[in-house]
Amino acid sequence: MGSGEVNEHNGKEHADEMHESQRHAVTVSVNEQPVRLHGHTATGAEIKTAAIVQGVHIQPNFVLQEELPNGTSRIVGDNDTVHLREHLRFTAIAPDDNS
Repeated sequence: MGSGEVNEHNGKEHADEMHESQRHAVTVSVNEQPVRLHGHTATGAEIKTAAIVQGVHIQPNFVLQEELPNGTSRIVGDNDTVHLREHLRFTAIAPDDNS
């Protein structure tokens, strides 16, 4: 009885972790507009897609940058993974924008 319960319990914990990842949601900003994302990580492409679906006026080919707390920024490529947390700030600019 004991070992069967442990195995069943471990399987349930794993399923709960998977569901927790699906439920985990944060709000970030893209071009000063709130964007809701689900999960603990997202790629640059996923962040841009979510922003577009939620009404931010950008295109998939825009360059995504994460605005860092020290006033600098880093480019987030389409395949780069970002660890999501509340209040992350991103800007997305057209690739031909020389500003």
